[in-house]
Amino acid sequence: MSYKDLSIENLLQINTLGQLKAAGYESKSIKQELRDNLIERLRNKEEVFPGIWGYEETVIPDMQRAILSMHHINLLGLRGQAKTRMARMMVELLDEYIPVVAGSELNDDPLQPLSIFARNLISEQGDETPITWLHRLERYTEKLATPDVSVADLIGDADPIKAATLKLPYSDERVIHFGLIPRSHRGIFVINELPDLQARIQVALFNILQEGDIQIRGFKVRLPLDIQFVFTANPEDYTNRGSIVTPLKDRIDSQIITHYPKSIEIGKKITLQEAKVKKEQKQLVQTNQLVADLIEQVAMEARESEFVDAKSGVSARLTISAYESMLSAAERRALINGESNTYIRVSDFLAAVPAVTGKVELVYEGEQEGPSIVAQKLMGKAIRTQFLNYFPEPDKQKKLKDKNAYKLITDWFGEGHTIDVLNDMSVADYNKNLNSVPGLVGLVEKYHSHSDDQTKLFLMEFCLHGLAEHSLISRNKLTAGTQFKDLLSSMFTMPTFGEEEDDEEDDAYRS
Repeated sequence: MSYKDLSIENLLQINTLGQLKAAGYESKSIKQELRDNLIERLRNKEEVFPGIWGYEETVIPDMQRAILSMHHINLLGLRGQAKTRMARMMVELLDEYIPVVAGSELNDDPLQPLSIFARNLISEQGDETPITWLHRLERYTEKLATPDVSVADLIGDADPIKAATLKLPYSDERVIHFGLIPRSHRGIFVINELPDLQARIQVALFNILQEGDIQIRGFKVRLPLDIQFVFTANPEDYTNRGSIVTPLKDRIDSQIITHYPKSIEIGKKITLQEAKVKKEQKQLVQTNQLVADLIEQVAMEARESEFVDAKSGVSARLTISAYESMLSAAERRALINGESNTYIRVSDFLAAVPAVTGKVELVYEGEQEGPSIVAQKLMGKAIRTQFLNYFPEPDKQKKLKDKNAYKLITDWFGEGHTIDVLNDMSVADYNKNLNSVPGLVGLVEKYHSHSDDQTKLFLMEFCLHGLAEHSLISRNKLTAGTQFKDLLSSMFTMPTFGEEEDDEEDDAYRS
């Protein structure tokens, strides 16, 4: 039976160099290992990067081509584009276990020892040299590039204590305290935010990437390191904080461009997969597709907004945090009202403003309320956009006059009536308030008769927000919720922070 045919149990029972040779073990570079395992997965039609959505025809094929080419990789893209996650998932393409010389700090291959420790041990003990087995999860190292990272951290330095203890000169390899990169021999080494690494530190990587040489304290140590390098970088970093020096960029074989989800459906898959929804929340709060679409629409509006810095990007973490916050708002309301279950509301969606404010970088940072105002406007634009997918376009309905689908509703508000939708109101009060608006029930029944009663109630509230966004009625922010009233009457009241008035500023924003 050959080495490749051994079960994991039998493999782990091999504990000497002689036994390893007898089993027919052959050394293999990590890039060859990644390549071979990827080939096997592709032939077996297995998913290589499971849970990575939206990259099926772009980034994933590029990653596979880079691995097949045995390239070092740089993943270039804005924040929240799964760059680090994809680097971590490459570990699954490694063999489950590899043999190493027992006690070696550089994961020495028993058949191709690298360190002086391993070479000396094998020279002394021969086939009786003890070996251990290293799991693939232990072959991944990740380092965030920060300004304080030193050459000693990454490559190593001469250790004066070792030199004194062993009575050796600094030129002897045995006095070296190896850094993260040599200790990642036969593994995957990831440097996140590469441009943040100081230029002089980047220079220290040149020979490691190309020739395998390292220099410590002026003396040369020949270490043919076997490492798969993966770097991540944000295009914003090239101008704001630093850059990748040209010779280093030249040594990185493949640069792969990442991107944000190109559709709401893909965004929803990512959000629902990543959101940390508690078991009790799933039992307590019922949601629908529309509110999930609204969450994704906020991110899409933010990425196109003139108020949000496009260079900084809008991370997928925005939608994940907003979704979690929205469910928590519904959960809190149910707990306050002593309800055993509840249905999601538009007011829960709007309560997720704090989850949005910290995820968008404004073009012009102003007063403290600035991000909150922008977040509310982004949510308003999301409602405005999605409204047209569920109800007739208001501008076209205006031309129909008496046949206008919204006439009963707008006429009622025009007579001076108002309605308050408070964040924490009970189901009974919520139902009563929405049903008090003439024409609202009929409108939802006409276009969404197939929906259940809870969804219809949600669509009634959504309709009011949509009409406000299309300037048919007015929506004012209250301390504890939202008030809807006639548009004309609201023009004679002094607007306060957060009010959604149909003024020139809002018209310019909406256009």
